[in-house]
Amino acid sequence: MSQSTHIGSLLLLRHGQSAWNKENRFTGWIDVDLAPAGIEEAEKAGDAISKLNLKWDMAHTSRLKRAQKTLDIVLKKLKQNPPIWIDSALNERFYGDLQGLDKDETRKKFGDEQVHIWRRSFDVPPPGGESLQDTSKRTLPYFKNYILPEIKSGKNILVVAHGNSLRSIIMDVEKLSPEEILKRELATGVPLVYQIDANGKVLKSENLS
Repeated sequence: MSQSTHIGSLLLLRHGQSAWNKENRFTGWIDVDLAPAGIEEAEKAGDAISKLNLKWDMAHTSRLKRAQKTLDIVLKKLKQNPPIWIDSALNERFYGDLQGLDKDETRKKFGDEQVHIWRRSFDVPPPGGESLQDTSKRTLPYFKNYILPEIKSGKNILVVAHGNSLRSIIMDVEKLSPEEILKRELATGVPLVYQIDANGKVLKSENLS
């Protein structure tokens, strides 16, 4: 991927599969570790990112270890050591009372339709938790204050986080509607990279699957 003056790269990566992803549980802010498959996904992501031949100026991740460990594995593959910012603004959506529950058992308890609304509506939170809209209200200010200005200045930034915090960023970068972003699935361990110009316009995007 070519690099020109004042064209920066934003790379978004959802952490590798966690132990609770594997067990089909609502995870949210519970600090579970990577599953063995998640470690492999992070290593493959690192290999894919290395083929871009970019120097990464900064990395951002959440306060949850599944994201931090994924980033650590990727940086070891890249043999790079950029400054790392860690902030709860990039944490996964907080699932409230659903955290730790098996998703299939939750559907049996509350009904398929209700669980689907909690998981796939933009502004309806689960009991005691956050909606995607709530998540975006903490993720986007962080992105716009600390990440986007660096990219617009021509820097290359890695963001390793979670399905819903990354959805918030993708919604903003790609100018998607709530309906469009809710249909967007983010696989664990698959890098998504954007070339962004000094005006914040996306010139190119690519899935490194």
